[in-house]
Amino acid sequence: MPETRTFALTWGPRLLGVLRIVAALIFLEHGTQKLFGFPARAGGAGPELFSLFWFAGVLELGGGLLLLAGLFTRPVAFLLSGQMAVAYFLVHAPKSLFPALNGGDAAILYCFVFLYLSVAGAGAWSLDAIRGRQGQAVHGALRRGAA
Repeated sequence: MPETRTFALTWGPRLLGVLRIVAALIFLEHGTQKLFGFPARAGGAGPELFSLFWFAGVLELGGGLLLLAGLFTRPVAFLLSGQMAVAYFLVHAPKSLFPALNGGDAAILYCFVFLYLSVAGAGAWSLDAIRGRQGQAVHGALRRGAA
């Protein structure tokens, strides 16, 4: 059983990092599509400035970039989880009760992936991890200096 624990301790943070990076890249694409028209979307022009759709694009772009870098992962992921819950109930749920029919599958998945990241953190390969190591080093130096 020790091999399983070692495997989980080694690969758990790495796969969490992969989940964060992949979700952020795909989510970021929704923001660039709304704000910059890339990739081109059906329906033509982008959202009106300061509209609800525009704010969604800003959150998707900014939040996607922060998640991609793994910076402030927990609060950003919590905010984006809420955004996806609101998006589901405002945009998708009125169309149909069933996510497969109302197009809300992705919003539900993003909501719960982001909720998970808000608790689990960024995982490997993140600026949060680097900041945490630096914070630990500073805290340890302060402790040694006080001793």
